[in-house]
Amino acid sequence: MAFYLRLFIYLLPVSLLGHNYHAEEAWLESPASLDQIGNTHGEVAVAANGEIYLSVQGGELKGIQVYSPDGQYLRNVPGAPNDIHGFVIRQEDDDEFIYYVQLQKGTLVKMNLSGEQVWETPHTQIPEKYLLKHKETGQPRPRFTMVDVAPDGRIFVVDGYGTDNIHVFDAKGEYLDTYVMKAAPFSCNNLHKIHIDTRYADPRILGCDRRNDRLIHLTLDGEWIGEYATGLRRPSAAAFRGDVVVIAEINGRISILDKAGKITQKLGTNDNPKTYGHNKTRPAEWKTDVVHSPHGIAFDQDGDIIVSEYNQFGRVLCFKALN
Repeated sequence: MAFYLRLFIYLLPVSLLGHNYHAEEAWLESPASLDQIGNTHGEVAVAANGEIYLSVQGGELKGIQVYSPDGQYLRNVPGAPNDIHGFVIRQEDDDEFIYYVQLQKGTLVKMNLSGEQVWETPHTQIPEKYLLKHKETGQPRPRFTMVDVAPDGRIFVVDGYGTDNIHVFDAKGEYLDTYVMKAAPFSCNNLHKIHIDTRYADPRILGCDRRNDRLIHLTLDGEWIGEYATGLRRPSAAAFRGDVVVIAEINGRISILDKAGKITQKLGTNDNPKTYGHNKTRPAEWKTDVVHSPHGIAFDQDGDIIVSEYNQFGRVLCFKALN
């Protein structure tokens, strides 16, 4: 029998986008016969039909797990590897595709929602001068953490656990360019994830510059626009809805910002530094209205906020719209 994580639910209203929201604790039903989801060190995304895709790096059902809109486990995506740190789902004509990057293998992959691979781009396409080298072997060792696709078809990959460089590919996965992000004027320090921000007339890249506690903007051609927001708590991922963006902050908070970069709402704030910023907080310590290490984030079609945490046991929360 599946272990239901819905053991207790508290309704905790907050205001966002004109809605009242409540935090719904661990609302996913874990896969059959398993007590835990598995290591949720990755991302979460929502398909057009409302199904929720969750990358899981450890456990018996690692890879990409798929859940119904109400949180019931459905299946795993066939062939999805266990080192997907970042991925997006994008609609193209009548089909949807997953673009993902592998943290250990250093590849960029496009596949459909059924797990059929369209193409795979190895890191060997990227000039070695833009990649870190393994200390012992001297071989390139990229640590890709996120990917996103611009409206013009270009694909952007960030090496967030390595050089912080952003690598650019065409729609077929062929290498085009690299933006060096540790150098001025960017001066990034752990550019953890990047997202294509289409809220403006000219789409741009929003970067989660985690150790600098800020969000940055640059053009799709790699030109500096400026800081979008500062003073955050290690921003790790972003999701957009209308003119707002919601940020997963790994140091125990979720923030909603307006188009000007002003924080308008804070959710789930954790004031205990012993229980945030790492993946070891046990289920017995979880509280419905407190996040620990938010790492991935998405909006669903109803405006609910889905959050995956950096947690070895697997924690996913929903801030659900009430009206």
